[in-house]
Amino acid sequence: MEKKSNSVNRRNFISKSALLGAGIVASPLAFANGKNAPGTIEGLKAASNPEKRMLGALEVSPIGLGCMSMKSGSYNPPRDTKDMIPVIRGAYDLGVTFFDTAEVYGPFTDEELVGKALQPIRDNVVIASKFGFDFSNGKRAGRNSKPEHIKSAVEGMLKRLRTDRIDLLYLHRLDPNVPIEDVAGTVKDLIKEGKALHFGLSEVSPTTIRKAHAEQPVAALQSEYSIIQRALENEVIDTCGELGIGFVPWGPVCRGFLGDKFNEHSRFSSDSRLSQVPYFTPEAIEAHMEVLRLVHEWGRKKDATPAQIALAWVMAQKPFIVPIPGTTKLHHVKQNQGALNVTFSDTELKEFRNALEKIQLVGVRGPETALVDQ
Repeated sequence: MEKKSNSVNRRNFISKSALLGAGIVASPLAFANGKNAPGTIEGLKAASNPEKRMLGALEVSPIGLGCMSMKSGSYNPPRDTKDMIPVIRGAYDLGVTFFDTAEVYGPFTDEELVGKALQPIRDNVVIASKFGFDFSNGKRAGRNSKPEHIKSAVEGMLKRLRTDRIDLLYLHRLDPNVPIEDVAGTVKDLIKEGKALHFGLSEVSPTTIRKAHAEQPVAALQSEYSIIQRALENEVIDTCGELGIGFVPWGPVCRGFLGDKFNEHSRFSSDSRLSQVPYFTPEAIEAHMEVLRLVHEWGRKKDATPAQIALAWVMAQKPFIVPIPGTTKLHHVKQNQGALNVTFSDTELKEFRNALEKIQLVGVRGPETALVDQ
């Protein structure tokens, strides 16, 4: 029975992928289906500024900044605060108003950096952060989304972020021991108190999204999505569109791979986070060079860098998609912003998708995984 179910899910996924690749949405003000008025998407109002996008009722810049790697040491050695503040402030000067962090990054060091960097411009930006873990001796110690723990965690987050409210408060990972309705209800209380403004989820199934949304409207879902990692095209992105929920892809440049950071000769030491990523094995990298060549080909057509193509493609899939590429370099932020000048016609999206689906991917999530909480 399980094999049959997976094969059905795969067929549904392939069918829906074709629809996504058909260029149903190619511009920020496009709409999801014919019954909606231009500029709306399943109950979402259009951004008041054409250079913005909507996550539920939250207006943000069309590309955000993921701040995970700045101080946490997740993908590179921790950077000095004095070097990272100019990157965050510079991103704001370049038009970025959406900044993403989490208590687990460090832990805590990333929130402290973001709070310090954004304090002078706090009222001009949107800060997103995430809860959902226990900590012991300065390290992550399992998942914890008990209501009392969430409230305590948020108090710490507010202090580190130097703010009186968190614009977008995400559940980082689902706690299997706590019903999602209890989590949503706790965030609802925090919203009533003004300590949070909007509710987000991360890496959860369509079923969990619906349960949470019924208790407290969800503004955004944050999960991994890129040209290479496309499992979320199986029901998840469609569920967001149906319910008026924004979608925030992390890893939209595939952890640097689609930014031309690696090649088939790249290898990672055992202490590197990338050595634990299935699509960064030598075999996977070699297979995915075909994807990188495709991205380069479109870069030449569009006079754009590979990273710009990767980001523009993600944004072209739906008007409620807001990627949050991470970096520690301001010139990369500037380059990423250039993706806003790259557009795809419906025909081009079909052509890109057709070429992409001929490439055999290695080590990526199967579409059936999108239907299970991660």
